Amino acid sequence: MTLGRGWLTGCAAVLFILASPRSLAVVLGAAQGDLSWAAQPLSEQAGDATRGRALVLSRQKGLCILCHSGPFPEEPFQGQLAPEMALSAKGMSAVQLRARLMDPSRFNADTIMPSYFRLDHLNRVAPQYQGKTILSGQEIEDIVAYLLSLNP
Repeated sequence: MTLGRGWLTGCAAVLFILASPRSLAVVLGAAQGDLSWAAQPLSEQAGDATRGRALVLSRQKGLCILCHSGPFPEEPFQGQLAPEMALSAKGMSAVQLRARLMDPSRFNADTIMPSYFRLDHLNRVAPQYQGKTILSGQEIEDIVAYLLSLNP
């Protein structure tokens, strides 16, 4: 019997939850909770998957590739800290993806992923970045469009 990468990811998640009761409550609450705060698109213009892919690969703006790997043969150095990009997006709706980009700490209080569209309860924000989100609403929508394109 061969065990795939999904099995290992599932085991790691179970171990994490067993090791952290506080995180279990956050994960269960978010999974069953109300996502109405992320239900509406953050821009009037629809997301563009091509722009979203460029943001995912940007090492100055989106920074996704620093932690995630993905279907990017032109990028020799991809992250290994987080799940592969398509695996992270698999089976998620636009609302679920938007919520995880806006504020991943609602799903996992111990995450190292930044909250790309949150202004409150942040730590060590440089003065020039205070009161600003990491990504604009349009950029979030572009990344959501790209992530949705990974799992047709």
